[in-house]
Amino acid sequence: MKRVDNYFKEANRHKEHMLEAKETLVLPIKDYDSLCKLEKFALNTLIFRFSKLQDLMGSKIFRAFLNFSGMATDDMSFFDILKELEKEKVLDIDEWQFLRELRNDIAHDYPEELDEKIEKINLFIKKSDALLAIFNRLEAKYLEIERKRDTYH
Repeated sequence: MKRVDNYFKEANRHKEHMLEAKETLVLPIKDYDSLCKLEKFALNTLIFRFSKLQDLMGSKIFRAFLNFSGMATDDMSFFDILKELEKEKVLDIDEWQFLRELRNDIAHDYPEELDEKIEKINLFIKKSDALLAIFNRLEAKYLEIERKRDTYH
């Protein structure tokens, strides 16, 4: 099995956990303390899996995808990789950066600070769909390339 297949398999696990966590939450969240244990667990799971998915995409999948599609990435900076993915209409660089910043803001909060940041938490939950959309576009392009290769072989 190709390394890139393993990356997508791992990413899909993160995606599934994110979707399950979102199903558990009643939105919008009004205040952290009013969440039941299951909702708090779901929120923490969503934040954790979002972070894991975004890290996996940024650190491994993007480069592996471009290599798989025939592009040499050894000498490319991360920003150059993002530019290539933007050309392929997989992502928008500004949106990716925004998601990264939002994730960093949320991931480093502590429960006692969360009530002060409910608005940001709700934005984070809403924007998690944008990360999933980037992943879905990337995976669809990957599968399309793989199908074409299988057709020619």
